[in-house]
Amino acid sequence: MAELPYEPDDAGVGFVAPLTSTVVRDADGTVVWDADSYGGDGECPATAHPSLWRETGARGRHGLYEVAEGVYQVRGLDLGHLTLVEGDAGVVVVDPLRSTECAVAGLRLYRRHRGERPVTGVVYTGARADRFGGARGVTPGGVPVLAPAGFLDRAAEEFLYAAPAAARRAAYTYGPALPAGPGGRLGPARSAGTLSLLPPTAAIERTGQEETVDGVRFAFLPLPGAALAFLLPERRALCLPVSVPDDPPDACDPRRWTRCLSRAVTLFAGRADVAFAAHHGTVRGAGEITRLLERHRDLHAYLHDQTVRLMNKGLTAEEIAECLQPPPALAALPGAPGVVRAVYQHYLGWFDGNPARLWEHPPRQSAIRYVECLGGGPAVVALAERYAAEGDLRFAAQLLNHAVFADEGNKRARDLLAEVYTRLGHGSRDAAWRNAYLMGALELSEGIAPSAGGGVAPGALAALSPERLFDALAVRVNGPKAWHERLAIDWHLTDLGRRYRTVLSNGALIRQDDPPDGPVDLTLRLTRAQLAALIEGRGVGEVSRDGDLLALRRLFAALDDPVPGFAIVTP
Repeated sequence: MAELPYEPDDAGVGFVAPLTSTVVRDADGTVVWDADSYGGDGECPATAHPSLWRETGARGRHGLYEVAEGVYQVRGLDLGHLTLVEGDAGVVVVDPLRSTECAVAGLRLYRRHRGERPVTGVVYTGARADRFGGARGVTPGGVPVLAPAGFLDRAAEEFLYAAPAAARRAAYTYGPALPAGPGGRLGPARSAGTLSLLPPTAAIERTGQEETVDGVRFAFLPLPGAALAFLLPERRALCLPVSVPDDPPDACDPRRWTRCLSRAVTLFAGRADVAFAAHHGTVRGAGEITRLLERHRDLHAYLHDQTVRLMNKGLTAEEIAECLQPPPALAALPGAPGVVRAVYQHYLGWFDGNPARLWEHPPRQSAIRYVECLGGGPAVVALAERYAAEGDLRFAAQLLNHAVFADEGNKRARDLLAEVYTRLGHGSRDAAWRNAYLMGALELSEGIAPSAGGGVAPGALAALSPERLFDALAVRVNGPKAWHERLAIDWHLTDLGRRYRTVLSNGALIRQDDPPDGPVDLTLRLTRAQLAALIEGRGVGEVSRDGDLLALRRLFAALDDPVPGFAIVTP
């Protein structure tokens, strides 16, 4: 049985008070968060990996905690923790959760025990929605907001460009449709409340950059993927919000993560007595903090170097992920398969060099041919039953996946695949793998579950640059539908004094910044907020225009609506 990953058992240290209510609702009374849904209480059942059960139980302890003098966390109100750093006049909020409703509840709990301190600043340690989505739940703005350089670009990717696909994939990662408990989801789902965005007022760009907010001195370390770590020197407290046990956040250059961990050891070793994170428990003791950083530095360096070594001996990413074993002292740290694939793809891309995989049929067409070669659906199911009975659930799942993709009406194949996925899920050490298997089983049995994602607060898009907003339109253009369409629109953003031109040509929406004078089909004069409202489908109010308004209708007629509930385990 695998050892529990490095997660110090101090989940109860610093406990101040529990949540006054474990259920958070939105303005309509809909439940957006239930803190009692973690699981992990009592003796481990046969349907859960013991290490995952223990870890889930530790992370399920919710309430207000004192991390260090003047540093508090509210835990159990979302995927991550709400961190509050007390300053001279109020409190600086670090990572205000994913939804405004949960952020409001967390701040209320803090104030109940620490007084009605105003929020005097906000720090985002990353550009994922669980680090910024609740910002307007703690402050309407007008305070310093610190974020890593490149934050808004990464944030746009998170909740704008690929949001529908990412939300559908997140349903498998977090399993919101699964019942919480021993046979279902372990650990939290994402909160389903309102996502907001408060734009940064200052960017953190340099290693060692220091900023003072409300009398609190922050010493920052920028990390790959628009993320930050920071030291509170006077509190001797270190924030490692990228959750060192996770996969490195930047697959573009996997070595950067190793170098950042090495810099963290140099910058912070011996300067902190407690390290806390956005998702994980605290680490106490200067020696333990250094050991944590060094172990993860060594792990990522080892995985990078050994992947390249094996890659140069002819092994593919899947083969390396299967055979590469970390050193015994690092074996309990998770994330190896993800790092291996990131390294391989960085150097060689998606293609493993075998021509047979250069032009494969899509999954359904391949499945039909495989099933035919194996003697038909009943024969494939019989083979899968044999492999499952022998304990080879991985290959049984592959066979049954072909059977279902060849004929999604094959009930026996669907039922058996759901059973195999359930068994794989119950044996998974990783919560995300468990949820993915169990969500696959659920959807095979009951169909696609409705999306439980929270909405985006009106006006949130107005925090993004016009360039990002036009890019959001471009990725929605139905290319084949717009092949023969050509139109040009000038957008004068009066509050920014900027002019843009979008040209729909050959099925692509091209943006020109500060274009030269020239004929266009339509000119619109509006504010950035009105542009965001137009893209969101809300009313924009009075807009000055010249030209043919039909051009705007033609542009929007070329846009596709995303499909939030697309199939994953069926064709």
